[in-house]
Amino acid sequence: MKIYTKTGDEGITSLLGGLRVPKSDLRIDAYGTVDELNSYLGLLRDQEINDKRADFLKEIQDRLFTIGADLATVPGKDKVKKPDLHVEDIEELELEMDRMDLELPPLTAFILPGGHQAVSFCHLARTVCRRTERIVVELASYEQVNPLVIQYLNRLSDFLFVLGRKMAAELEVDEVTWKPRS
Repeated sequence: MKIYTKTGDEGITSLLGGLRVPKSDLRIDAYGTVDELNSYLGLLRDQEINDKRADFLKEIQDRLFTIGADLATVPGKDKVKKPDLHVEDIEELELEMDRMDLELPPLTAFILPGGHQAVSFCHLARTVCRRTERIVVELASYEQVNPLVIQYLNRLSDFLFVLGRKMAAELEVDEVTWKPRS
Protein backbone atom coordinates (compact mmCIF):
# COMPACT_ATOMS: atom_id res chain seq x y z
CA MET A 1 0.00 0.00 0.00
CA LYS A 2 1.36 3.40 -0.94
CA ILE A 3 1.41 6.20 1.63
CA TYR A 4 0.33 8.79 -0.90
CA THR A 5 -3.17 8.59 -2.35
CA LYS A 6 -3.37 11.98 -4.07
CA THR A 7 -6.97 12.27 -2.82
CA GLY A 8 -6.06 15.33 -0.75
CA ASP A 9 -4.18 17.20 -3.45
CA GLU A 10 -6.97 19.76 -3.76
CA GLY A 11 -7.17 20.48 -0.03
CA ILE A 12 -10.00 18.07 0.76
CA THR A 13 -9.78 15.02 3.03
CA SER A 14 -12.10 12.32 4.36
CA LEU A 15 -13.33 11.83 7.89
CA LEU A 16 -13.97 8.33 9.23
CA GLY A 17 -17.46 7.67 7.97
CA GLY A 18 -16.76 9.02 4.49
CA LEU A 19 -17.61 12.72 4.68
CA ARG A 20 -15.18 14.85 2.61
CA VAL A 21 -14.21 18.17 4.22
CA PRO A 22 -11.65 20.91 3.59
CA LYS A 23 -8.32 20.35 5.33
CA SER A 24 -8.94 23.68 7.05
CA ASP A 25 -12.04 22.27 8.79
CA LEU A 26 -12.00 22.76 12.57
CA ARG A 27 -12.39 19.01 13.10
CA ILE A 28 -9.22 18.41 11.03
CA ASP A 29 -7.42 21.10 13.05
CA ALA A 30 -8.55 19.39 16.26
CA TYR A 31 -7.26 15.91 15.46
CA GLY A 32 -4.19 17.33 13.71
CA THR A 33 -3.27 19.16 16.91
CA VAL A 34 -3.84 15.92 18.86
CA ASP A 35 -1.29 14.36 16.50
CA GLU A 36 1.15 17.21 17.23
CA LEU A 37 0.61 16.67 20.95
CA ASN A 38 1.26 12.95 20.50
CA SER A 39 4.59 13.77 18.84
CA TYR A 40 5.60 15.89 21.83
CA LEU A 41 4.63 13.02 24.13
CA GLY A 42 6.96 10.80 22.11
CA LEU A 43 9.76 13.32 22.56
CA LEU A 44 9.02 13.43 26.27
CA ARG A 45 8.92 9.62 26.50
CA ASP A 46 12.34 9.47 24.81
CA GLN A 47 13.99 11.53 27.58
CA GLU A 48 16.25 9.36 29.71
CA ILE A 49 14.70 10.74 32.91
CA ASN A 50 11.39 9.19 31.81
CA ASP A 51 12.69 5.65 31.27
CA LYS A 52 10.67 4.36 34.22
CA ARG A 53 7.57 6.23 32.99
CA ALA A 54 7.91 5.23 29.35
CA ASP A 55 5.12 2.65 29.51
CA PHE A 56 2.71 5.12 31.12
CA LEU A 57 3.62 7.81 28.58
CA LYS A 58 3.08 5.31 25.76
CA GLU A 59 -0.34 4.54 27.24
CA ILE A 60 -1.13 8.26 27.05
CA GLN A 61 -0.01 8.24 23.42
CA ASP A 62 -2.38 5.33 22.80
CA ARG A 63 -5.23 7.35 24.36
CA LEU A 64 -4.31 10.29 22.12
CA PHE A 65 -4.67 8.02 19.09
CA THR A 66 -8.09 7.04 20.44
CA ILE A 67 -9.00 10.73 20.80
CA GLY A 68 -7.73 11.42 17.29
CA ALA A 69 -9.90 8.62 15.89
CA ASP A 70 -12.89 9.94 17.81
CA LEU A 71 -12.36 13.46 16.47
CA ALA A 72 -11.79 12.14 12.93
CA THR A 73 -15.17 10.41 12.90
CA VAL A 74 -18.22 12.01 11.34
CA PRO A 75 -20.57 12.98 14.20
CA GLY A 76 -23.41 10.48 14.49
CA LYS A 77 -21.57 7.70 12.61
CA ASP A 78 -21.73 5.29 15.55
CA LYS A 79 -21.01 2.18 13.48
CA VAL A 80 -17.44 3.27 12.65
CA LYS A 81 -15.11 0.82 14.40
CA LYS A 82 -12.72 2.68 16.71
CA PRO A 83 -11.48 2.38 20.29
CA ASP A 84 -13.30 4.23 23.05
CA LEU A 85 -12.10 6.56 25.76
CA HIS A 86 -13.18 5.63 29.31
CA VAL A 87 -13.60 7.52 32.58
CA GLU A 88 -10.90 5.20 33.96
CA ASP A 89 -8.41 6.75 31.53
CA ILE A 90 -8.94 10.12 33.22
CA GLU A 91 -8.77 8.52 36.67
CA GLU A 92 -5.39 6.95 35.79
CA LEU A 93 -3.99 10.42 35.08
CA GLU A 94 -5.37 11.67 38.41
CA LEU A 95 -3.88 8.75 40.34
CA GLU A 96 -0.48 9.26 38.75
CA MET A 97 -0.61 13.00 39.51
CA ASP A 98 -1.51 12.24 43.13
CA ARG A 99 1.45 9.82 43.40
CA MET A 100 3.88 12.38 42.00
CA ASP A 101 2.44 15.20 44.12
CA LEU A 102 3.13 13.26 47.33
CA GLU A 103 6.85 13.47 46.57
CA LEU A 104 6.94 17.15 45.58
CA PRO A 105 7.27 20.25 47.72
CA PRO A 106 4.14 22.42 47.90
CA LEU A 107 3.71 24.84 45.04
CA THR A 108 4.39 28.36 46.31
CA ALA A 109 4.93 30.31 43.07
CA PHE A 110 4.17 30.19 39.38
CA ILE A 111 6.64 28.00 37.50
CA LEU A 112 8.34 29.24 34.35
CA PRO A 113 9.17 26.67 31.68
CA GLY A 114 12.85 25.74 31.75
CA GLY A 115 15.60 24.65 34.07
CA HIS A 116 16.57 21.60 32.02
CA GLN A 117 15.97 20.61 28.40
CA ALA A 118 13.87 17.57 29.36
CA VAL A 119 11.67 19.72 31.63
CA SER A 120 11.29 22.25 28.81
CA PHE A 121 10.07 19.46 26.51
CA CYS A 122 7.45 18.63 29.14
CA HIS A 123 6.27 22.24 29.22
CA LEU A 124 6.08 22.28 25.42
CA ALA A 125 3.87 19.19 25.56
CA ARG A 126 1.72 20.87 28.24
CA THR A 127 1.17 24.01 26.19
CA VAL A 128 0.36 22.05 23.04
CA CYS A 129 -2.10 20.06 25.15
CA ARG A 130 -3.77 23.30 26.29
CA ARG A 131 -4.00 24.49 22.66
CA THR A 132 -5.47 21.13 21.67
CA GLU A 133 -8.06 21.46 24.40
CA ARG A 134 -9.01 24.98 23.26
CA ILE A 135 -9.51 23.80 19.66
CA VAL A 136 -11.60 20.82 20.76
CA VAL A 137 -13.73 23.04 23.02
CA GLU A 138 -14.31 25.38 20.08
CA LEU A 139 -15.26 22.40 17.89
CA ALA A 140 -17.71 21.26 20.59
CA SER A 141 -19.49 24.60 20.34
CA TYR A 142 -20.37 23.74 16.71
CA GLU A 143 -20.51 19.95 16.53
CA GLN A 144 -20.89 16.91 18.73
CA VAL A 145 -17.70 16.03 20.66
CA ASN A 146 -17.38 13.30 23.25
CA PRO A 147 -17.18 15.16 26.60
CA LEU A 148 -14.59 12.65 27.83
CA VAL A 149 -12.21 13.96 25.16
CA ILE A 150 -12.31 17.45 26.67
CA GLN A 151 -11.99 16.09 30.20
CA TYR A 152 -9.04 13.90 29.25
CA LEU A 153 -7.18 16.75 27.56
CA ASN A 154 -7.80 19.03 30.54
CA ARG A 155 -6.48 16.42 32.97
CA LEU A 156 -3.55 15.59 30.68
CA SER A 157 -2.34 19.19 30.73
CA ASP A 158 -2.49 19.11 34.55
CA PHE A 159 -0.58 15.82 34.50
CA LEU A 160 2.10 17.33 32.27
CA PHE A 161 2.53 20.26 34.64
CA VAL A 162 3.01 17.93 37.62
CA LEU A 163 5.29 15.70 35.54
CA GLY A 164 7.47 18.71 34.69
CA ARG A 165 7.82 19.44 38.41
CA LYS A 166 8.60 15.78 39.15
CA MET A 167 11.20 15.63 36.39
CA ALA A 168 12.89 18.78 37.75
CA ALA A 169 13.03 17.19 41.21
CA GLU A 170 14.48 13.94 39.86
CA LEU A 171 17.02 15.84 37.77
CA GLU A 172 17.90 17.85 40.89
CA VAL A 173 17.42 21.15 39.11
CA ASP A 174 15.71 24.12 40.64
CA GLU A 175 12.30 24.97 39.32
CA VAL A 176 12.36 28.35 37.61
CA THR A 177 9.84 30.45 39.49
CA TRP A 178 8.22 33.63 38.30
CA LYS A 179 9.21 36.67 40.30
CA PRO A 180 7.13 39.59 39.00
CA ARG A 181 8.67 43.03 38.89
CA SER A 182 7.41 45.37 41.54
